[in-house]
Amino acid sequence: MHLQIITPEFVVFDAVVDAVTLPGKDGEFQLLNNHAPIVATLGEGTIKIYVHTKTFEDFDNISGKVYSSPSNESTLLLDIKGGTIEMNNNKVIVLAN
Repeated sequence: MHLQIITPEFVVFDAVVDAVTLPGKDGEFQLLNNHAPIVATLGEGTIKIYVHTKTFEDFDNISGKVYSSPSNESTLLLDIKGGTIEMNNNKVIVLAN
């Protein structure tokens, strides 16, 4: 699925991923390929991006905010203060603070 993470300043992340775990207002939830359409609000926490076919070095980290998990190099992390998420037709858009 295609994941875009956008902040008011710039696009933080834009790539094809295997899965993403998001900090929802009522707890974490995960989106996989072909997930049903969803719109949700996000709370403060860490977005976990799973890219099993690549490592952190394969991505252009323009923002400097995305970092590799110490326990697994194919898991990327991004801390957010909140936001919203929409998934439709295998495209996930996260508007993050």
